[in-house]
Amino acid sequence: MHTLFAESFATLGRLDNVTLVMVFHPQYLESFLKTQHYLLQMDGPLPLHYRHYIGIMAAARHQCSYLVNLHVNDFLHVGGDPKWLNGLENAPQKLQNLGELNKMLAHRPWLITKEHIEQLLKTEENSWSLAELIHAVVLLTHYHSLASFTFGCGISPEIDCEGGHTFRPPSVSNYCICDITNGYHGVEEIHASPAGSIPSTESVCEVEALMEKMKQLQECRDEEEASQEEMATRFEREKRESMFVCSSEDEESAATRDVSRHFEDTSYGYKDFSRHGMHVPTFRVQDYSWEDHGYSLVNRLYPDVGQLLDEKFHIAYNLTYNTMAMHKDVDTSMLRRAIWNYIHCMFGIRYDDYDYGEINQLLDRSFKVYIKTVVCTPEKTTKRMYDSFWRQFEHSEKVHVNLLLVEARMQAELLYALRAITRYMT
Repeated sequence: MHTLFAESFATLGRLDNVTLVMVFHPQYLESFLKTQHYLLQMDGPLPLHYRHYIGIMAAARHQCSYLVNLHVNDFLHVGGDPKWLNGLENAPQKLQNLGELNKMLAHRPWLITKEHIEQLLKTEENSWSLAELIHAVVLLTHYHSLASFTFGCGISPEIDCEGGHTFRPPSVSNYCICDITNGYHGVEEIHASPAGSIPSTESVCEVEALMEKMKQLQECRDEEEASQEEMATRFEREKRESMFVCSSEDEESAATRDVSRHFEDTSYGYKDFSRHGMHVPTFRVQDYSWEDHGYSLVNRLYPDVGQLLDEKFHIAYNLTYNTMAMHKDVDTSMLRRAIWNYIHCMFGIRYDDYDYGEINQLLDRSFKVYIKTVVCTPEKTTKRMYDSFWRQFEHSEKVHVNLLLVEARMQAELLYALRAITRYMT
């Protein structure tokens, strides 16, 4: 942990709150920092100031002023033109052209077609090369997902940043890092926080019930396997039901001018893909997957990045300490897979070998509300949502959930973009 902090400080010139929260899971943090460092600072198709500006564009789509402000500073530090920060219309046309892809990736990636790719690559002036576009797509998906993590964990700006807070009382030795970065200041607040409180009978029962369901599902799996037709039906049912899971905070969060100037079409946001009579074909992983298609395309056009992303996806997906709340020696693979596949299901992505009936058994409604909000409209996430799911679990376990959400979301966005690029190329 100390080494990771030292490396992060040496690279970024600061120890940001994202790092302080992610360090609950050092193996993941190491992979994350390595990938982010490569994307932003190592040799690549795009100049450094473009990379930070794309980070600003991506974070702004979700009104994530925390990330926007970090990259404004970095953009200026690497010699970016301050005029670009007055609004996207002041940036080069080449970056402005990326605005359409940015908004679709962030909110409705299933609508991306090879025509959108062609438009960026074939523009006579200000055209993108394939390698540049891959770099830009990876940056956009990275920062959309990181905005989800930032809001999902309630990360506040650092003390020295605008909107940052000071801590009271002066000594913070009794606090867990996650409490501090979530803005929990007083001891009484921490004790009132579900993840830090004395176990209540109800929440202990919640954990026991979840473990019992996992056991029953495993037994059912061993006894009989559903037919392919039944599996397809269960996927469609879950996909349909996911549309009726919506944020309990229905108020629209208005983007401030400070953030909204970095992107166009501020009214464009997340919409379920089958609403208003519109039908989007299911994306079948057996036809286009990260492992068989996306990975090699990224690695070919932007060497080593495919490998770094693949490692990060695997670490997040397979990460386990074999614990659930106060229980040890628990196989959590079924639960992790349900969370990952539910997110992909919300994006219309289907795994033929997965029984989607398990999702409703393992993920209750308050958890689904949290997942959908963090993944699709992260700017609407509230502390109440964070508190209301898995009430007896540790903060570190809830951060682990957020890592799954981040990587599943990023992979889903990448799959749609890379499939469109592949179709353009062929």
